[in-house]
Amino acid sequence: MAHSHGHTPAAWTGSITAFVGFCVASAFTVLAQPVGVIAGLVVIGAGAVIGGIMRAAGMGQSKSPGLTAEQAQAHKLAHEQAHRPVADKAHS
Repeated sequence: MAHSHGHTPAAWTGSITAFVGFCVASAFTVLAQPVGVIAGLVVIGAGAVIGGIMRAAGMGQSKSPGLTAEQAQAHKLAHEQAHRPVADKAHS
């Protein structure tokens, strides 16, 4: 199952907007200007809202339908086998 790991227009736009807001808030923190800090925090929040709106508009990662019961059981078994203690693997 392939995932885009956030490489979507919605994720990029939301992240970049929040990053710019963080930079603005940080700069104004150093300059001791509370109004600028608040403006930066608003931009950070806007990044989350913009990303959410874009995702709702279909520009985000599509939801996968999930695993069937058989697939979930096979995944669990494979995970348990891969993470057995080393002593158990030596006796296999």
